[in-house]
Amino acid sequence: MTSNRPYLLRAVHAWICDNGLTPHIVVDAGKPGVRVPPQAINEGRVVLNLAPRAVANLDIGNDAITFMARFGGVSQPVNVPVAAVQAIYARENGQGMLLAEDAGTAPAVELGDAASPRPTMPSLQAVPTSVQDATASDDRDGATPLGNGGDPDKPRPKGKPSLHVVK
Repeated sequence: MTSNRPYLLRAVHAWICDNGLTPHIVVDAGKPGVRVPPQAINEGRVVLNLAPRAVANLDIGNDAITFMARFGGVSQPVNVPVAAVQAIYARENGQGMLLAEDAGTAPAVELGDAASPRPTMPSLQAVPTSVQDATASDDRDGATPLGNGGDPDKPRPKGKPSLHVVK
């Protein structure tokens, strides 16, 4: 079967735009065929705005995403192979999808032999829409990222789990 990546990208892009939000993609700039201005690359990745007001001639094809965008006020062509896209999300709220490596890279398995194991595919998991409620109580009492005073041997406090971004 063909890759589902371009179909997922088109669907999530349309969903984000239909909700009046700004679609962005995260691209692995080290993949072959990625053509973006070098100044846009940060730590081997580039985040690109795919909003209709930000790009011209957007084409999310089966093999590549192509469009014209302005970088530093200069319009430049952009070419991103679909395999180089790591995620697509809405800038305003982070809703979107992380894309796993293409299933085409998994080892082939004979389907005719009932004794052959089937390859395991990555599963999707729900992500909370907001961590504000979960972190609000922890922020007030000065909890550490572990929520237990930084000691992994102490029992964790009861209540909602929290996530803290450490830079």
